[in-house]
Amino acid sequence: MISTLLVANRGEIACRIFRTCRALGIATVAVYSDADAGALHVREADTAVRLPGAAPSDTYLRGDLVVAAALAAGADAVHPGYGFLSENAGFAAAVRDAGLTWVGPPVRAIELMASKTRAKELMAAAGVPLLTPVEPAAARAEDLPLLLKAAAGGGGRGMRIVRELVDLEGELTAAAAEALSAFGDGEVFAEPYVERGRHVEVQIMADEHDGVWALGTRDCSLQRRHQKVIEEAPAPGLADELRDRLHAAAVAAARAVGYRGAGTVEFLVTEDGRPYFLEMNTRLQVEHPVTEAVFGLDLVALQLRTAEGEPLPSADPPEPAGHAVEARLYAEDPARDWQPQTGALLSFEVPDEPGVRLDTGYTDGDTIGVHYDPMIAKVIAHAPTRTEAVRLLARTLERARVHGPVTNRDLLVRSLRHPDFAAARLDTGFYDRHLAALTPAPEEAAVRPAATAAALAAAARRTATGGVAPRLGAWRNVPSQPQLRRYRSEPDGREHEITYRTTRDGLTTGPDLRAVAVRPDHVTLETGGVTRHFTVTVHDDRVYVDTATGSYTFTALPRFTDPAERTEPGSLLAPMPGTVVRLADGLAAGAAVEAGQPLIWLEAMKMEHRILAPATGTLTALHAAPGLQVEVGALLAVVTEDATAPVTEDATAPVTEDATAPVTEDASAPAEETA
Repeated sequence: MISTLLVANRGEIACRIFRTCRALGIATVAVYSDADAGALHVREADTAVRLPGAAPSDTYLRGDLVVAAALAAGADAVHPGYGFLSENAGFAAAVRDAGLTWVGPPVRAIELMASKTRAKELMAAAGVPLLTPVEPAAARAEDLPLLLKAAAGGGGRGMRIVRELVDLEGELTAAAAEALSAFGDGEVFAEPYVERGRHVEVQIMADEHDGVWALGTRDCSLQRRHQKVIEEAPAPGLADELRDRLHAAAVAAARAVGYRGAGTVEFLVTEDGRPYFLEMNTRLQVEHPVTEAVFGLDLVALQLRTAEGEPLPSADPPEPAGHAVEARLYAEDPARDWQPQTGALLSFEVPDEPGVRLDTGYTDGDTIGVHYDPMIAKVIAHAPTRTEAVRLLARTLERARVHGPVTNRDLLVRSLRHPDFAAARLDTGFYDRHLAALTPAPEEAAVRPAATAAALAAAARRTATGGVAPRLGAWRNVPSQPQLRRYRSEPDGREHEITYRTTRDGLTTGPDLRAVAVRPDHVTLETGGVTRHFTVTVHDDRVYVDTATGSYTFTALPRFTDPAERTEPGSLLAPMPGTVVRLADGLAAGAAVEAGQPLIWLEAMKMEHRILAPATGTLTALHAAPGLQVEVGALLAVVTEDATAPVTEDATAPVTEDATAPVTEDASAPAEETA
C-alpha cells in the first residue's frame, strides 16, 4: 500500500493529486523550485522538498533530485502528473530502482510510445488506422499540405505546416532545430495535413490483470498553436459506429504495449468521419476532469489503486451521464499573438455553483512568473446536456473575478457562445478563422459606464471620512464645478475622460447616465431605464470594474499628460518580462535595418518571442544584450526610420512575433505539457 506520495510536479496538477490523496488517507510530499517557494502546491502538501534553482532544467526536470527528495521525505511512491518527467522512461526506471512505487505505466510502454514513428509502426501492426507517412525528399505537389512533426515531442514544438514545396526544405530545417532544442532529438517526420480535422481522444484505464477500460471520447479541437484551449466529453456529433471504432482502437493500442494505469489515445478525425491515430500519451491528461465528471470517477484514485496492484472495479466501465466542458484560463493576451503575461494575481474568484469544478494552482496574491506555463486554472462545468454545460461554463467564467495579468477569459466566453461551437462545428482551425471576431476591442458604449463607475467610486473614496463611505445623499448639497478623471482601458490602451458634477440632486454624469448609488467599492448606474451594478476594486493605479456581463481594467491617469512620459518614435519596448537570449548577427548602434527584420529574441514562459524592426532605417540605440533580464516596457532599442522608405508598421511601437521556438533549458526532456 502507498502511504506517502511525492508528486513530481507543480501547480494545479500537484494540487489536484493532493486532493485525492487527502480523501484516501495518503500523506503528500511536494517538490518546489525557488520560484515556487510560496506556491499553492507547496502550501497544500504535508511535506515539501526544495529543488535549488528556478529553471525547469535545474529543478523539475532533474530526475535524480526528485528521487532523492522522495527518499529524504520518506515517500514510498511517486506520481509524475503531466509534463516534465511524466513520459520519461529513464525517470520511471530510476523511481523503481530506488524501491519506490511508480504511479504510471510500465517503463517498456513509455519507451515504445516515446517516439511517434515507433508508435505508429506498433499501431499499424495492431490494426489501428494511420495517416500514410510522406517521405519529405519524395514529396510532390499533390501531397500538400504536409504537417511536419517532431518524433519525440508535442505541445506544438517542432511542428510546421507546409503548403508550398519551395518552403519544405527550410521548414524541415527549422522543425528539426526546434525538436532537437526541446527534446534532444531532431527526428522529424511528415504526414498529410488534414484541413478542418477534429482532435478526438479516448481515455483508457488499464490494470495488471488484463482489464482495460475505454472511458468515452473527448473533443479537444479548439487549439491555439497546436495546444488545447477548450475540451469536452463526450465528443459531440460522432456516429455510434465511429465511436465504437475509436474505443476498439484505443483498447488495441493499450493491449499492444501491455499498458497499465491512465493513458490517452489521440486521433484525428476528418470531415467525412475517417479516424487516424496520432499518438498515445502515457500519462494523465490535462483535460481528464471532463471524463471524471461524465463517468463519476476519480482517475487519480484509480491510478493509485492500479499502481498498488488492484484490479479495476469491474470488467466494464460505468455508464456515462451528461456532458462536461473544460476551459483553460491562461495568463495571455489572445489579441496580441497570444503573448504570455506575468505578475501578481491580485484577485481570483470563480463562482462556486452546482456542477462547476475549479482546478488551480493559484490563489489571491500569488504571482504568475516567467519560468513556467501561464495556465492559471481549469474551469469545468457538468450538466445533463451539452447546451446546459456550455451555458453554465460561459456564465461562470463571465462572473469570475480575475484581477492582475491579462487573461484569455473573454475569449473563452465568446468561444463558448460562438455559433459554430454551439452547433458543434468543431475543428483545429477554429481560432485561425475566428480569432479576430473573438477578440474585438470593447465597444465604447460598454466601456464608458464602467469608467464612469471607476470615477465615481474614486470620488466616494476621497470624500469618505472616518473610514466610513458616504451614501449618495451624503454629498454636499450645493452645486460644484465639473470634475474630470482620465483612465486608460487595458489592454487596448484607449483613453477615456469622465466628467461628473455634484448637484443638489446628487451626482450627474451626463444626460443619459444617472448615478443611483455610489460607494467606494460599488456603484449603481441607470441608463435608459435599466439599472446596472458595478463592483470597483483598486490596486495601486489599476482599477478593476466587474459587472454582470463583463469585466474592465483601467489605469488611472493624471488629469494632464506629462510630455516626459511620451515614448520616442521607433522605440522597441519589451512586451513582457523575460530574458534577452540573443541579438541579430552584427546588431549594433548605427546598423541599417529593414522593416520586419528580427532584431532581438526575448525568452518568456518557455517560448521565444522575436522583436521586429518597426520600419526601415537605422538602429540609433541598443540597450539589449544576451542574458539581460527585462521587465515589461523596458526600452530595448530605438530604430530611426528612413524618411525615404515606405512605412510598413507603426514606427512608435515594436512589433513582436512568437517564434514558436522552445526554450532551450533542457534538451533532454520535454517541457511542462500544455497540450
